[in-house]
Amino acid sequence: MQPFRIEIPQADLDDLDRRLEGTRWPDEVPGAGWARGVPVGYLKDLVEHWRHRFDWRAVEAKLNELPQFTTEIDGTNIHFVHVRSPEPNATPLVITHGWPGSFVEFLDVIGPLTDPAAHGGDPADAFHVVIPTLPGFGFSGPTGEAGWDVDRVARAWQTLMAELGYDRYVAQGADWGKLVTLELARIDPEHVAGVHLNMLVTFPPPDPAEMAGLSEADMGRLGKLLHFDLEGSGYMKIQATRPQTLAYGLTDSPVGQLAWIAEKFLEWTDSHLSPEDAVDRDRLLTIVSIFWLTATAGSSAQLYYESTDRTNQNVAARWAGPWPITVPAGVAVFPHDPAPPVRRFAEKILPTITHWTEFDRGGHFAAFEEPDLYVEDVRAFSRSLKQG
Repeated sequence: MQPFRIEIPQADLDDLDRRLEGTRWPDEVPGAGWARGVPVGYLKDLVEHWRHRFDWRAVEAKLNELPQFTTEIDGTNIHFVHVRSPEPNATPLVITHGWPGSFVEFLDVIGPLTDPAAHGGDPADAFHVVIPTLPGFGFSGPTGEAGWDVDRVARAWQTLMAELGYDRYVAQGADWGKLVTLELARIDPEHVAGVHLNMLVTFPPPDPAEMAGLSEADMGRLGKLLHFDLEGSGYMKIQATRPQTLAYGLTDSPVGQLAWIAEKFLEWTDSHLSPEDAVDRDRLLTIVSIFWLTATAGSSAQLYYESTDRTNQNVAARWAGPWPITVPAGVAVFPHDPAPPVRRFAEKILPTITHWTEFDRGGHFAAFEEPDLYVEDVRAFSRSLKQG
């Protein structure tokens, strides 16, 4: 394991500025708003902010305050943040992000999780926090070979936690992080004490009779899932079938990369007119900048290809369950996730649920959008494991 510092060459930042300045903008259908994709007016304003007000060097210095490391596992580079708590009896916690994600999502929760006493909490709730970067993403960089699906990532995390000396730990995640977390619990129940998820997709059962008696709220959740399937899942199909073709545009155009990600922060968060209703603009640009500066748009999309059922191109098959795990599971439901779960169906595909919390705000990027809610729910779930 080697200490890691982010040191982006100035030439790369100058190249980014030149590309942003020379953007060739498309036309758009008047009055379409976000219905057909990211509006030109919004994106031009965001690009101006990226060029003239966003300060990568300041962001880089802030990120480098975190203890970051790289290591090689199963032939590929893994970048990770590892923050040990001042509390000697803290619970180890591995957090896995998704797409389009990064350790940057968790900047506001690392302090409260590792040092609750300094943030008005109980020292007994402390965690040693490990946040790996998924292979193919950001500072982990491209894997250089095929075969890095969620199962292989989970095995890498198992190795990482063992090498860090953590014999018993909690795993947390959403999006791809949810799948990695559940697979980690399946293959390593001797060391995974429990799993906490802030995303769980529950598809309607094949028997219509099982839909009887669902509440209006649960029917609304199924409606959101249907809307996502019909209107919001195009990115998933492309990344799962032709990630290389997509990579040319996203790796060559920073505005293309920005639009590809910004759209998801509008659609998947508790926002209305722009992503900044839910997330900080500079933090969003930090995530986009990491994808751009590491040229990992294409390599991050490979996870969709690798984890898709290639017999019928069913991208969603890996998300459906059931999940044959034996450790306790906690689920935090944020209403503006694109597919919030229905508990009745959740308990059929994940029968070890012992903790379930429903919030009235927040979306897909829970730690980013609602760090206080996220922290308290992870703490509450961990407490329940100790009590059990």
